[in-house]
Amino acid sequence: MNYQEVINEAKTCMGAYCKVCPVCNGRACKNQMPGPGAKGVGDTAIRNYEKWQEIRVNMDTICENKPVDTSLELFGKTFRFPFFAGPVGAVQLHYGKKYDDMTYNEVLVRACSEAGIAAFTGDGTNPAVMEGAAKAIAKAGGAGIPTVKPWNIETIREKMALCKEAGSFAVAMDIDAAGLPFLKNLTPPAGSKTVEELREIAQMAGVPFIVKGVMTVRGALKAKEAGASAIVVSNHGGRVLDQCPATAEVLMDIVDALDGSGVKVLVDGGIRSGVDVFKALAMGADAVGIARPFVTAVYGGGEEGVKLYIEKIGAELADTMAMCGVHDVKSITREMIY
Repeated sequence: MNYQEVINEAKTCMGAYCKVCPVCNGRACKNQMPGPGAKGVGDTAIRNYEKWQEIRVNMDTICENKPVDTSLELFGKTFRFPFFAGPVGAVQLHYGKKYDDMTYNEVLVRACSEAGIAAFTGDGTNPAVMEGAAKAIAKAGGAGIPTVKPWNIETIREKMALCKEAGSFAVAMDIDAAGLPFLKNLTPPAGSKTVEELREIAQMAGVPFIVKGVMTVRGALKAKEAGASAIVVSNHGGRVLDQCPATAEVLMDIVDALDGSGVKVLVDGGIRSGVDVFKALAMGADAVGIARPFVTAVYGGGEEGVKLYIEKIGAELADTMAMCGVHDVKSITREMIY
């Protein structure tokens, strides 16, 4: 199987909303929710993608000719590549009936682990979603990052207990999920969290705690104050607030604000190639997240599809590094982008 065959197969089994576009840029699905589209007029997902394309890379092949090392060290673990699969939830609603959240996470976590990276897993109103994700991560030796929604503190405590049983090397909370329509007016309630509440949750995690959904310097500094080990610069793919800036537009300011703090910075939103991964690293990100294209990979090829997609992005990154004269990810700098 090759990646084009994965795309072709995905077109036969994904639902009416996702068009399985050659490039997942938010245009065909625009403001369709349910579906992979963005909230409101739907331009935030499009802007995420387009702003990465406006950044160019600086070729420099007057350098030593030696192999490229794409590996990343994070929280005491080494990964083959500096990118992760992002969390996705409600896959039957948004993408099609072939998988539910439990089977999707199981395929994704196992395939990512075997390919040398890690997957963030999603959460849902059905408790079985987090239970299934925890089991999948446990089977993968803890090589996954469960992502807990911003429920009330009692529910979070229950979810954290599952994360500990899974032995995950880190735990995340997509704090911006407070804006998801399906989380509003729920019992138990979900919503935004204060710095003090986040600090309690970070302590509860017992492992590096990642706050996902930070889009401002002020938000980044509050996450640091709360004890986060890392943040993800993310606008939830445009699904929680209309008319947001793109993640590429705010990344460098946030990186600069956290410089020297020890807080790791990840970024997602519209990253669709290994070249895009390179650009994000050049802007100062420690790693990146990619979500929607992994859905296509799972639906189109299961574990094999996920591994093919990882190899594709990894090869593109390695090629870009070689052509820009850099041989390990730590040496990628802002001078390498235009």
